[in-house]
Amino acid sequence: MLFLHGNPTTSHLWRNVTPHVAGQARTLAPELIGMGASGRPDIDYRFVDHARYLDAFIDALGLDELVLVGHDWGGALAQDWAARHPGRTRGIVLSETFLRPLTWADYPPPVDGLFQAIRTPGTGEQMVLEENWFIEVALRATNPGISGEDLAVYRSPYPDPASRRPLLQWGREYPVEGEPADVHDRVTAYDKWLADTPEVPKLLLTIEPAGLVTDDIEQWARDNIAALEVESIGPAGHHAPEDQPDAIGHAIANWLTRLGLTKPQPTTR
Repeated sequence: MLFLHGNPTTSHLWRNVTPHVAGQARTLAPELIGMGASGRPDIDYRFVDHARYLDAFIDALGLDELVLVGHDWGGALAQDWAARHPGRTRGIVLSETFLRPLTWADYPPPVDGLFQAIRTPGTGEQMVLEENWFIEVALRATNPGISGEDLAVYRSPYPDPASRRPLLQWGREYPVEGEPADVHDRVTAYDKWLADTPEVPKLLLTIEPAGLVTDDIEQWARDNIAALEVESIGPAGHHAPEDQPDAIGHAIANWLTRLGLTKPQPTTR
């Protein structure tokens, strides 16, 4: 099982989730390139860059027949990988991620204005690079119960503006109104995969109240994704594994067992 975090978190996000499936599968929780303890190469940190490094990680370890678990951008990367590697995904679990291209109308206020600001040259640099907005504002706002110790773990990889470049780029990558066009095409491609693969079980974990996966997007998922199950994990912020790790872990473990997707074996963190 491959657990993929999003922006601006690290593999620390999964610390209280993976133990729930430790007896069912080998669990791996890498950190995306430029994030956490991973390297900081001189690249643009666009979606295609992250996908390329993820491909290399999976190939280097010889991983196959994967159950992918993705949150936020980790969910988008999971769907993208599965779509580009047909036949290699046994199942996929998604939470608070990007399921289809969006319009600005899909973003409720004030979120729409904040992300428009991040995508504005100069303004976005001030917010994310100088003020560390994703860590100091967004993470606190979406998950106010996060402890100071855990917030420090997420803060530590990004001590200066240069280290925060990946966080800024993520804020500019999601296709809204068709831009960026290349990411729009990748999302459209994995939407087709989601619809055309009834042989691959899919689990969508939702939160209350609805977050990134709004009620409208959840209904779209029910109407357009093959072999989909939807389960609420209860009250949580966007970074749901911080608030509801046990509910997420139990939901995944029960789903795996019921569908026979994994078998008991030694695990590796």
